[in-house]
Amino acid sequence: MCGINGIIRFDGEPVSARMLEAMNTCVCHRGPDDHGVFVSGHVGLGHLRLAIIDLSSNAHQPMCYTHGGRTAVMVYNGEVYNFAEIRDELESKGYAFRSKSDSEVMLAAYLEFGVDCVTRFNGMFAFAIYDVERNLLFGARDRFGEKPFKYYLDDQRMVFSSELKAVLSTGVPRELDLEAVDDYLTLQYVPQPRTGFRNIHKLAHAHYFVLDIARRSMQIARYFDLDYTKQLDLPETGWLDRIDAALHKAVERRLIADVPLGAFLSGGLDSSMVVAAMHRFTKDIRSFSVSFAETAFDESPYARQVAAQYRTTHTEFRVTQADLLANIEPLVYQYEEPYADNSQLATFLLARLTREHVTVALSGDAGDENFGGYDRYRMHALVARWRPLLQVLRPFAGTIDTLGNLQAHRLALVLDTLNEPLAVRHFNYTSFFDTIDKTRFYRPETREALSTRPSTPFAKLLNGAQLDDLDRALYLDFNSYVPDDLNVKVDLASMRSALEVRAPMLDHEFATLVAQIPWRLKTDTREGKKIFKRLAERYLPRDIVYRRKHGFGVPVGAWMRGQLKELARTTILDRDGLVLKLMDRKQVERLFDEHQRGRDHGTRMWALLMLNMWHRRFFTTL
Repeated sequence: MCGINGIIRFDGEPVSARMLEAMNTCVCHRGPDDHGVFVSGHVGLGHLRLAIIDLSSNAHQPMCYTHGGRTAVMVYNGEVYNFAEIRDELESKGYAFRSKSDSEVMLAAYLEFGVDCVTRFNGMFAFAIYDVERNLLFGARDRFGEKPFKYYLDDQRMVFSSELKAVLSTGVPRELDLEAVDDYLTLQYVPQPRTGFRNIHKLAHAHYFVLDIARRSMQIARYFDLDYTKQLDLPETGWLDRIDAALHKAVERRLIADVPLGAFLSGGLDSSMVVAAMHRFTKDIRSFSVSFAETAFDESPYARQVAAQYRTTHTEFRVTQADLLANIEPLVYQYEEPYADNSQLATFLLARLTREHVTVALSGDAGDENFGGYDRYRMHALVARWRPLLQVLRPFAGTIDTLGNLQAHRLALVLDTLNEPLAVRHFNYTSFFDTIDKTRFYRPETREALSTRPSTPFAKLLNGAQLDDLDRALYLDFNSYVPDDLNVKVDLASMRSALEVRAPMLDHEFATLVAQIPWRLKTDTREGKKIFKRLAERYLPRDIVYRRKHGFGVPVGAWMRGQLKELARTTILDRDGLVLKLMDRKQVERLFDEHQRGRDHGTRMWALLMLNMWHRRFFTTL
């Protein structure tokens, strides 16, 4: 796990080693164990290393590899778990290795297989390889975007990094991307390829690029797509055994490390199942969790229960309002895009605590996306089952919304978007600023500026896929929420403390298997993750398996009536802030006042607070 940087010049000017060193400094938290720079005329690569596999200097990067008269140089961030099998194949073809690292195997694989090498890698990765003889740069991201790759490209240069802050340090233009902000206000994150900055992009997950340096041309292609069309009609017991075997295999792969290793344990179903699977391979498990004074958000008793069952060495950390106030500015800087998944604070602090004990931690991320655990999936199931009745109620959507509670608003939203394509419905099935909200909140000039854009970035993701609604919803989340929210949260929080986090349920073989399960076995209008819960009965007590889902959030709603209140008020209602440039002041004030009187607008207010703080940090405080 590391940080990568690079500059490619097209204008004949040499790359500045000093600028690469400055980029490395911007992301030095990602790799405290080693650093390096490679410069050859118009190509420069920088690297920060967090040593996980082969701790020796033989695994130093940027890494050069020569075979058959060709030389390639690589910077790489991530882990390829099946590198030993690939290495054996390459050795049979005459390749030799001086390290025990996956990095060297990846370089050799590129020289042998070309761009198709990426299809052979099982893991999480973002990398760039300079092919010296062919004068091209080849790079890729893993299938679900666990590792980031952000870049700026114009006629004179390409600049790339694991984090935007390093790209920005090179003096690239900073321009606000209004469409990215519009998406953020609904989704709580910026969907790829946008970043919030115009002309600075995220390479999409499951894609690779080839940059022909002499021709200044960049080609981007997709190499993997999760396929929901090959579903199998198996009995439940057959599925349980297959899921069980695949999960254990994915966990076993992620236990490879030359450093101490542990697990996040929230007490929820997914992280508990990962710990249960780990127990088959090791009895020395160190587990870590956070707790809250607010009981509605506190899952720590359940985490302790699972820790006791599997006899882990368990460590717990209490998160408070004071922690948020102390860390909110570092959060805004570290996340560097508009981002408002409030579990970022808990993840940020959990990673810091965990890093004091281990260097690698397994997580339960992606259980909900694989098996349909969120309320929004049940909303789709509701529409599929009760559409005729909902059509009758549709004219009353406005009246229902005036009832003034979250459940009524969600029903009104279902009715209001009932006849829209699934991409539009799914885009709105969140607790942030949906279509109804934006109609009320946006200033006329904001609506005008956005009037010609597509209604949602999700439509192009579906690309005409012939799937049932729930499968399309799951597909959308694996192509937006997972890479652009879930993995952004974990990568930026964990790497700030130089902690590597591995997610077994993002193993592409595991996810491909689960995509073959008919959606009716995953969720319905009453229950999510049905088949996974049946499996969990083999390993966990029923009160863990079937308790009400909490989600890994923090009580920002309560905190905005407490110690966070004044910061929220002064920041959100700042006359010079971005929020009031986009939104009607009276509507924003009403939102704040209603929240103080007891109606929960905590998530919307958190989104507005983080937006203004991000804009101030990156556009007005240079």
